[in-house]
Amino acid sequence: MVLEGSSEALCPPPSLELRPSCNKSQPSPPLGSSSQPQDGVFLDDKEPVKYGELIVLGHNGSLANGDKGRRRSRLALYKRPKANGVKPDVIHNVSTPLVSKALSNKSQHSISYTLSRSHSVIVEYTHDTNTDMFQIGRSTESMIDFVVTDTAGSSSSGGQGGGAAGEGGGGGQSAQSTISRYACRIMCERSAPYTARIYAAGFDSSKNIFLGERAAKWRTSDGLMDGLTTNGVLVMHPAGEFVCEPAPGVWREISVCGNVFALRETRSAQQRGKLVENESNTLQDGSLIDLCGATLLWRTPAGLRHTPTLKQLESLRQELNAARPQCPVGFNTLAFPSLAQREIVDKKQPWVYVNCGHVHGYHNWGFRKEKVPRECPMCRRVGPYVPLWLGCEGGLYLDAGPPTHAFCPCGHVCSEKTVGGWSQIPLPHGTHAFHAACPFCGTWLTGEQGHIKLIFQGPVD
Repeated sequence: MVLEGSSEALCPPPSLELRPSCNKSQPSPPLGSSSQPQDGVFLDDKEPVKYGELIVLGHNGSLANGDKGRRRSRLALYKRPKANGVKPDVIHNVSTPLVSKALSNKSQHSISYTLSRSHSVIVEYTHDTNTDMFQIGRSTESMIDFVVTDTAGSSSSGGQGGGAAGEGGGGGQSAQSTISRYACRIMCERSAPYTARIYAAGFDSSKNIFLGERAAKWRTSDGLMDGLTTNGVLVMHPAGEFVCEPAPGVWREISVCGNVFALRETRSAQQRGKLVENESNTLQDGSLIDLCGATLLWRTPAGLRHTPTLKQLESLRQELNAARPQCPVGFNTLAFPSLAQREIVDKKQPWVYVNCGHVHGYHNWGFRKEKVPRECPMCRRVGPYVPLWLGCEGGLYLDAGPPTHAFCPCGHVCSEKTVGGWSQIPLPHGTHAFHAACPFCGTWLTGEQGHIKLIFQGPVD
């Protein structure tokens, strides 16, 4: 986002000084709204215009306590009946005692940059009829369209993963949450091709964004303002077509004004990274958004057409079971549980040795004691032995191919292209670490590839 205008002196003027500005280079950040994303504008009175969908990694189709209202694992963004976007209008250079007076109008959107105890810069925003805005954050206030809470961290020690801290329908928020209450905002153009752009920070209940004295902020080369949020909003665009040749891009940080920067030395360092001028904040199919506690995947309507629906996933599950895979030890027929069954191991559930891919039913062959690697009776390779679960979130798939592979060590099953693509993507963890993880449960991937081809034993008869 670029505001036109000349440089201002660092010392504030004795009174409010208004400086008109406009944004001709690209659309500007829009306003959050309490209207539901389901309120779409319909084409030919049939289908609403869908901008795209946001999917939170690590939940496999729904939150542990169920999707409720704006707190869910997946949200579609539709064109609103009435535009709610805003764009930069005027700039105020003020003495800090005058800030509260300048922001007293709750119908006026603004961003406040506190430079010192005696000087602030306030950018006011005006209504933009060409954009829709959707706000994302931990707050449950009405201006947040998508309420996102921390996905439980997982490690390379294995296990099911997939839980989420504070994700349920309860009203309490985790005191340890690292996700901002007003984390980011996505602005979508209301006319084709419905371009979506992401900006750090969201407007609060007073329609303001505050960057305090300690926040990373600076004057731009043309004398205007920009800044970063405390823990930052990171974005990674895919290097190529997400559904054709999935390859990870480079993680960047997005500023309050939508500019792109290299990562800071640590997540909350006050020194910003270097400006990346040849990249933009425009979301693509497969773009990842990390809010320091949860990672979201952006899928476009075109990209989603390549992914399986719940009905197709159920059909794939039935095809797997119709093949009557058998345990080579107990000779009993195995069956994948229904998509609605989560984390409750069924007696017919298939299990796998994740170091070799041989599928069995649960048995005690070679059992010594809990949490000790077990030996596969087919090939004698030693490693984790876990139940298999079908990946239920179709939006995380890269294609609608057959579920022939599983992530290691969690055992989530999906297509070969999907495991291959996600195994290459380093996801943020902590303040400066990155690690590939299963998109369905968030468990860190292990082994040489992070996934394994499943080897089923057919029926004996």
